[in-house]
Amino acid sequence: MSERIVLAYSGGLDTSVAIGWIAEATGAEVIAVAVDVGQGGESLETIRQRALDCGAVEAYIADARDEFAAEYCMPALRANALYMDAYPLVSALSRPVIVKHLVAAARQFGATTVSHGCTGKGNDQVRFEVGIQTLGPDLKCIAPVRDLALTRDKAIAFAEEKNLPIVTTKKNPFSIDANVWGRAVETGFLEDIWNGPTKDVYEYTSDPAQSTGPDEAVITFKEGIPVAIDGKAVTPLQAIEEMNRRAGAQGVGRIDIVEDRLVGIKSREVYEAPGAMALIAAHRELENVTVEREQARFKKIVDQRWTEQVYDGQWFSPLKKSLEAFVDDTQKYVSGDIRLEMHGGRATVTGRRSESSLYDFNLATYDTGDTFDQSMARGFIEIFGMSSKVASSRDQRLAEGK
Repeated sequence: MSERIVLAYSGGLDTSVAIGWIAEATGAEVIAVAVDVGQGGESLETIRQRALDCGAVEAYIADARDEFAAEYCMPALRANALYMDAYPLVSALSRPVIVKHLVAAARQFGATTVSHGCTGKGNDQVRFEVGIQTLGPDLKCIAPVRDLALTRDKAIAFAEEKNLPIVTTKKNPFSIDANVWGRAVETGFLEDIWNGPTKDVYEYTSDPAQSTGPDEAVITFKEGIPVAIDGKAVTPLQAIEEMNRRAGAQGVGRIDIVEDRLVGIKSREVYEAPGAMALIAAHRELENVTVEREQARFKKIVDQRWTEQVYDGQWFSPLKKSLEAFVDDTQKYVSGDIRLEMHGGRATVTGRRSESSLYDFNLATYDTGDTFDQSMARGFIEIFGMSSKVASSRDQRLAEGK
């Protein structure tokens, strides 16, 4: 049997051309692997048939939507994962689940090499290859765009020469990556960071200025996971899809940032993540109600490191697993309801309730019934400020002695 190479296949121009390009450059048979993480668009069967028509000897299709939502998006939600306080790891979260299925396909079909379509300038090459070498240390990796000089112009010319059954995209100004957690858009005129996004950049969200009256949702969480919306039970996938629809209609979740890539480049990125941003807003507020103060303070540090690990392609790292163990422990009381009002591009919490709440009305109220003993405050302040007071006295004494 000839050598076999598993290719991460999207159905687009570059990976469709890569099937024949890899075969000609290496002499290997190509197995196309497409993983559905909720990106929408064409049917899996259409993508599968295109891979075969482009020369793949096998086409492996995996419906990973529920897996992606439950095992990858939900941990990110519990960690309030926002890289640079803005980006909810749209692409970074999907790569490890795709890697998992690539390695599984390599084992199933006897492949010795795994290929992806990333360039040498982005984060995804790291995410794919670190993941592959972790789950399949015996497997080799190649990247045709990076390693075999498969430029977009060459891809189009190759497709036309071979009459491949794909639609070339010479006029498409953007590079787009999408899944159920969000949508990433880059390149084209967006590379000039003074240019504002035009309407055609967006697909998951409506113009916030054109949104209709506010939409109010009550999201029920159990241990940090959304389990119902407006009293109707939902799976993680259904929760994300429902909030994508409702928050997206209100223009929630548009993000435009200059992002620090892992490879050292600053890159302009536009994201749409209506469901992710609405759910994170709700989850954060429920944590404010249910997580003890010092634990919550430390969790912010853990959340940031967890986010950086995932962004940097370290989903399978020991540190990420240890950080996640802490996050999981903090979620045992994060259960209850959050009322969220979505309107004009914003998702605003307007109500919270939880049986495990740490909010005590009788301690918080300034009205009759207040149970807080205010006479304790003077002594507390004296002790709390003691170290600063002593240090200040020392500074003054030494200054006067000069």
